[in-house]
Amino acid sequence: MAEQSWDVVVVGSGAAGLMACLELPSHLHVLLLSKDSDPSSTPRSASRWAQGGIAAVTRPNDSFQSHIDDTLVAGAGLCDLAAVERLVHDAPGCVERLLELGMAFDRDGKNLSTTLEAAHSHRRVLHAQDRTGGALVEALEREVLLRPRLEQRKGVVAWQLWLEQGSCVGLAVLEENRLHWLAARAVVLATGGGGHLFAHTTNPSLASGDGVVMAWQAGAKLRDLEFVQFHPTALMLPGAPHFLISEAVRGEGARLVEESGASPVAQLPGADLAPRDAVSRALARRMQALDVDHLWLDLRPVGLARLERQFPTILGRCRELGLEPTREAIPVAPAAHYWMGGIWTDLQAATSVPGLYAVGEVACTGVHGANRLASNSLMECLVFARQLRTIELAPGRPTAADPEELITTTQLPLPPKESLEAQINALRDLCWQVAGVERNGYSLGPALQQLRGQRRQLEASQAWRQLQIVEPGQSVQFEPAAVPALRRLQELQQRLVLTELLIEAALFRTESRGGHHRTDSPHAQPFWQRHTDQQRHRPPSTAAVQGTGPA
Repeated sequence: MAEQSWDVVVVGSGAAGLMACLELPSHLHVLLLSKDSDPSSTPRSASRWAQGGIAAVTRPNDSFQSHIDDTLVAGAGLCDLAAVERLVHDAPGCVERLLELGMAFDRDGKNLSTTLEAAHSHRRVLHAQDRTGGALVEALEREVLLRPRLEQRKGVVAWQLWLEQGSCVGLAVLEENRLHWLAARAVVLATGGGGHLFAHTTNPSLASGDGVVMAWQAGAKLRDLEFVQFHPTALMLPGAPHFLISEAVRGEGARLVEESGASPVAQLPGADLAPRDAVSRALARRMQALDVDHLWLDLRPVGLARLERQFPTILGRCRELGLEPTREAIPVAPAAHYWMGGIWTDLQAATSVPGLYAVGEVACTGVHGANRLASNSLMECLVFARQLRTIELAPGRPTAADPEELITTTQLPLPPKESLEAQINALRDLCWQVAGVERNGYSLGPALQQLRGQRRQLEASQAWRQLQIVEPGQSVQFEPAAVPALRRLQELQQRLVLTELLIEAALFRTESRGGHHRTDSPHAQPFWQRHTDQQRHRPPSTAAVQGTGPA
């Protein structure tokens, strides 16, 4: 029997989870969990897919204050100043740490190469061609393998957090065909965002927001879930994944165009390099006016040599799909990309539940506000994982029940996996239609009632009720053939919860700000310059923004 008791369990093996493992004190026994269903495969984390880069002040003509100001402006009045300052001031040290780990940043002679992305006032985005996230994850993975007292388990689904007297003391997991409990002095959620709730997204299928749901069910405070960033340039080919075309190509000269050759963003301050939310709305409106499902991105102004050198992944993926960006414009449209909201954390990455921490896109640190500044997200993973160096744990290792009591169950009356997947796809379509680039209360209200009804129906089912009887210290073993449907049932319930919470927050905020745009309330309102908080068994409420920034 594998060990069931740990100092810290880290859930998620993207950049945030890997960096958390490296920054936790080396004397701690750490378990790293990944839910990828194929233990032999390369993890499909969103951070591995990140193309653009990592923002940090590394050039003498740049400054911390400039990076802070750019972040505050993009965040549309909802950034917490202390969190932004921590990100910006700690970023250069994190770059040095990555260089020590062998991160292969692009170079300009002896200096690190930098590029420009939207809403940055300086070229401060470090990159590794157009696969910065992949290079980052690979560097962190190499180092994690060398960390003492760490075990990694793949193909494990985090199921539910374990609470005792209001504190997190471990979690339940589905490991192969067994649901059982792991004891821990602390749990770190690094499970990523929930972009895959939407039918059109640049995120992998694993980005379903499961960590946010587990935290909410445990009573943790969530913040700003209505703020979703829609990337304006996802590749839009029928039947193909919505592959991200990095904003960095526009930073190097690529231009958005309509079929006629006109610019759909000419009226925006900054045009092609305006903030992402503004560009996405402009594209969505032009697509609606022209009755088309995509517009075009012309990469040719970048120049052939720079395209081949700096964006080989984008060129290669386009060519695999029969496109040749060096000769013709490529079809693009907005898609859900990044969630600014998530589990509220303080500056030490601690949630409102003692013993529970969150790092990366699953967390809402206060850095991003209503709209993330490009390339701040990978750096946020690194900076706030770094805070775990000083994690304070209760003395002594926890004791897991040994041996576990095995519960025998009758065969679960599970719906077919295909039926559950169809329900998940219908839910994704609903989320895109109602809570996509533009929203309105007339659609959000009925959708919220529909979702609550669907969730009640699922949670009243015999299969779901049988799953709730497994208590800490117990385990249950299922028929292996039932596991795929079991995982889909869990995923459907979590997606219903999180879509409901997202739509509840979007209905609650009757203004437009950053990544949240209400056509029936199209302007920002000063009295809404506050965070949205959600907790289980409580109605949505607001909280003051810490520090000052542009509204």
